[in-house]
Amino acid sequence: MINKAKSKINSLQNHEGFMKYFKNTSWLFGEKILRMIVGLFVGVWVARYLGPEQFGLFSYAQSFVGLFIAFATLGLDGIVIRELVKDESRRDELIGTAFWLKLLGAFGVLVILAIAVNFTSNDSYTNTLVFIIASATIFQSFNVVDMYFQSKVMGKYIVFANVISLLLSSIVKVILILNHASLTAFAWTIVFDSVVLALGFMYFFLKNSKFAVKHLTFNRAIASSLLKDSWPLILSGTVLMIQARIDQVMLQEMIGSKEVGYYSVALRLIETFGFIPMLLNSSIFPALVNAKKHSELLYRERFLNYYRMSFLLFVITFVPIFLFSERIVVLLYGIAYQPASVLFSLMAIRLFFTNTGVARGSFINIENLFKFSLITMTFGAIINVGLNYYLIPRYYSKGAIVATIISFFVTTFLIDFIYAKTRENVKLQLIGMLTFYKINIGHQNAR
Repeated sequence: MINKAKSKINSLQNHEGFMKYFKNTSWLFGEKILRMIVGLFVGVWVARYLGPEQFGLFSYAQSFVGLFIAFATLGLDGIVIRELVKDESRRDELIGTAFWLKLLGAFGVLVILAIAVNFTSNDSYTNTLVFIIASATIFQSFNVVDMYFQSKVMGKYIVFANVISLLLSSIVKVILILNHASLTAFAWTIVFDSVVLALGFMYFFLKNSKFAVKHLTFNRAIASSLLKDSWPLILSGTVLMIQARIDQVMLQEMIGSKEVGYYSVALRLIETFGFIPMLLNSSIFPALVNAKKHSELLYRERFLNYYRMSFLLFVITFVPIFLFSERIVVLLYGIAYQPASVLFSLMAIRLFFTNTGVARGSFINIENLFKFSLITMTFGAIINVGLNYYLIPRYYSKGAIVATIISFFVTTFLIDFIYAKTRENVKLQLIGMLTFYKINIGHQNAR
């Protein structure tokens, strides 16, 4: 048994394709672990300093901006990565065009927000927070560099830029706490974080590629092609954010900032673990694209193992969260946030849909089923908003969590099983859940 395990480990170590993706994942995983540790120190300290009510208002402002963030990203990330993997010779035109599209989208978000705030009960102070936070999207246009590094499986440069941004932003937040800064100052740290990250991405990109700023040109034909594929993703991204963030917006409008504060603490703790499926996807997605080009059997096997890994990650994270939620919340955030502990345990169920949903998103992208995805996301968002109106006044944050879980189930499984083109993928998801202990990557000839 031991010899067999050693033999398998040795074969993987000598497997060039596997080691390439493994090293890339290791870099990204290390950065996320560091982010989680720093977040548990600085993020918790910020929440304790602000208290449930101010922290709830801060979280509401971020969530309100998040409802429209898809118009800044334009759904381009996965599509540009896909095109870079297919044909690297188009790199300069793809990155340049994507940059200008994202920049235009960022200014579009500011215009949309200027209209949207008129339909809320926000006061001028809350609106100020909203627009400060929203201005960070302008600098996120430089994240096009991230797409290039992902397509080349060069995760270490993504890590370098993110670590620099994380450390500088954390230092600034600590200084603000020690100097008893206002909530507005913490909103500006989000902009600062985006600026530093943009500078970091550009530095490592220019250093490790034959690229000059003059190459950031706009190609109308490429823009048209990208938007033709991405417009369903823009709309589906919007309705996905409605599913994910509308809870906090509606809790603010219907209950108040303190309830949003409790909900936000539970959500942020859950999101600490939510990086894992995104990390896994960033390393596996190029392998899935390559498998699709070479063999349908290999493609199916890789997706099956992807779903197995996703479910295994859910089990590993769900059990300790469910059992020790109260101890974790009180230990980290203090007794003032104790009501968030039961919300934390309930939200652990969301991790299942997060893990599976990210993997499903890769299938949607590769199979170009964006229009179908838009329909499912829209239906799920409508269900979520409707259930929120019914459940939040009766059960507060607990009702919001139940509404989200039901909507995710409908979106991720129910509708997909009805539609013929996605039914086989649902079967792979179910098989992956039932056979998660059979993960096998050694023989897949990873590229």
